[in-house]
Amino acid sequence: MDSARSTRRSFLAGLCLVLLGAFGFSAKSILVKLAYAAAPELDAIALMALRMLFSLPIFLLAAAWHNRKTQPRPLRRKEWLAVILLGLDGYYLASYLDFYGLQYVSAGLERIILFLYPTFVVLFSAFAFGREITRFMAAALALTYSGMMLVFVEHVSLAAPDLWLGSSLVLGSAVAFAGFTLGSGVMVHRIGSSRFTAYTMSVAGIATLIHFVLERGFAFTGFPDKVYGLALTMTVFSTVLPAFFMNAGIRRIGADAASVVSTIGPIATLVMAFLVLDEAVTPLQSAGTCLVLSGVYVLGRAKSGA
Repeated sequence: MDSARSTRRSFLAGLCLVLLGAFGFSAKSILVKLAYAAAPELDAIALMALRMLFSLPIFLLAAAWHNRKTQPRPLRRKEWLAVILLGLDGYYLASYLDFYGLQYVSAGLERIILFLYPTFVVLFSAFAFGREITRFMAAALALTYSGMMLVFVEHVSLAAPDLWLGSSLVLGSAVAFAGFTLGSGVMVHRIGSSRFTAYTMSVAGIATLIHFVLERGFAFTGFPDKVYGLALTMTVFSTVLPAFFMNAGIRRIGADAASVVSTIGPIATLVMAFLVLDEAVTPLQSAGTCLVLSGVYVLGRAKSGA
């Protein structure tokens, strides 16, 4: 009885942690748009650099604390190479394309496009590793892309400037993150989720700061105070805490359940974009969003064999 109660509590705790992580990641788009509005001269790499300036020390400390506490075996050369490549792909390149795309598209559209990454994971697995795409998966993919087309057509009808450029950049981010997702499964199993997160985020932080310094020197000052406040908020509530919340939640409820729970993310972004940014939520956009989320949900169930 006590064991069953403990298991139930662990599952509920994991559920809450995944929800908190999903909400935190969903708020990032809102904070990015607010930062761009506060400082028209701000660009993607500058905002990323400010975020990493705050978050890099935290991830470096987390890595040092974890290694001191657990005393894990040293990483082999191939494992270091994998960590570096995955950090550059998933948290540097994907983030850069995403932040860049948000200069041109709404937060709602960005989140829906970005949420296509599970479908790319399935397609990459099929092409690269010969994994079968079942009829159930194919139906889920069709459902997801049909919903995406509805959302995109809605934005085309609004004649938004640079819509194609922004959408292409965010789509590139989704593709990059799908590649990261494929490679991260093996490395998380080998070195642990907390260690993997701290290492890859540290790699991305260093790469981002190098990019900024090469492009703009050490000009980390001169932005409005509001931008620094938003960057700090993004660091704490949309970068550091969600990363560790999500990992802790996945350990308790499993990756498949976490992926289903995470579908709340795009809905949360749409609601926050409506309340904070005054972005319109039309019936067509809502229908398309529901189709995308339904497709991703069905895809997750199909992959888990449920």
